[in-house]
Amino acid sequence: MVKKVITTLGTMLADMQELGLVAVNAVHGLSKRGKGRQAEQRKRGKLKVGVDIPSPDEIKRIIAHLSDRWRPIIVTAIFTSLRASELRGLRWKNVDLRGAKLHVRERADRFLEMGEPKSAAGERTVPLPPMLVNVLREHRLKTKDDFVFPTDKGNAQHYANILHRGFEPAQIAAKVVDDEGKPKYALHSLRHFYASWCINRGKDGGLELPLTMVQERMGHSSITITANRYGHLFPSADDGAELKEAENKLWPT
Repeated sequence: MVKKVITTLGTMLADMQELGLVAVNAVHGLSKRGKGRQAEQRKRGKLKVGVDIPSPDEIKRIIAHLSDRWRPIIVTAIFTSLRASELRGLRWKNVDLRGAKLHVRERADRFLEMGEPKSAAGERTVPLPPMLVNVLREHRLKTKDDFVFPTDKGNAQHYANILHRGFEPAQIAAKVVDDEGKPKYALHSLRHFYASWCINRGKDGGLELPLTMVQERMGHSSITITANRYGHLFPSADDGAELKEAENKLWPT
């Protein structure tokens, strides 16, 4: 929809420019800035653990330093892959603690307006680890609101509050900071961590899930998105010890 609107606006401004009604077609500037962002992303390259993705050790330290007020929502973000808008729009009717799963059916935008997930794939069911179930069960006893993570007035939570009052102070307390002593990660990095946790081998503390299942958990509209963003995190198939073990199973004795 955004692309359609920009295209239409660009055509209108081009016509107005020919008539001398406007001096500059502002849409052309938008296009250049967009290409600049894409070039910057290509320059940055692949997501890196410890740079773009919190390491398991950093996650453990952050969890240990979360305040009681923000612990439920941050821990849920870590272990479910929900986007910030999906976390903020999560209602108790879509959380099945007995079945250890939650259903993503709504999201709250930056204006706190409720709506459907950003794509059809965004509507998904995500399993809950046992420890998270316990955290949410305890949290349920403290809130009678419709939203799982409400404000004091019972409304959908504000993104800035989650980040500046919850996630960033926990990083500072856990010493997960950059060279300037500022919080190292944005809230979206927790989605990256969840993807890496799903991909990592079981012996490394991960879930070792196939790419298609990672796509489903993340709510990506295309498996190409998942592969382009996280494909490099999958363990190499030519690991020496594993290759030797596989070979021995096939080599005649």
